[in-house]
Amino acid sequence: MKLSRKSDYALRALMTLVERFGQGPVSIRELAEINDVPRRFLEHIMLEMKAKGWVNSIAGRIGGFELAKRPEEISMGQIVRHFDGLLAPIGCVSVSNYEKCSQEMTCRFRRILLEIRNYTSRLMDEANLAEVFGSAPVTQLEVFSAAFIGGDGI
Repeated sequence: MKLSRKSDYALRALMTLVERFGQGPVSIRELAEINDVPRRFLEHIMLEMKAKGWVNSIAGRIGGFELAKRPEEISMGQIVRHFDGLLAPIGCVSVSNYEKCSQEMTCRFRRILLEIRNYTSRLMDEANLAEVFGSAPVTQLEVFSAAFIGGDGI
């Protein structure tokens, strides 16, 4: 699974709003600068999140965006599903975008892909924004762990 830019940028902006929760609105200019996101693109993303009820917008010179709900009430799964549509790695294990496959009755690797879908979905649905914000950033050592060296495509 690979996140779209929209999901990535939405999550970046939301992390800033979690950090500033209860401190008033954050301007779109500041959200874009802090998160290294093109302002115009972020404006569209923020409006989508406003329509979903995740953020509020405050007009005016000192306006901007703030969370409409407590960080504990918004899950990473909600955000990613909204912007990316599905979490399944392949169509034949997707619920919302199911694609029939001629090999379904005999396919052996489909089970692993189903387990990946279920595990990913469960992790993202259980990860609310407060918990995600509270976790430590990933280090280079974790990304390039010796256990995964040589695994092309990881």
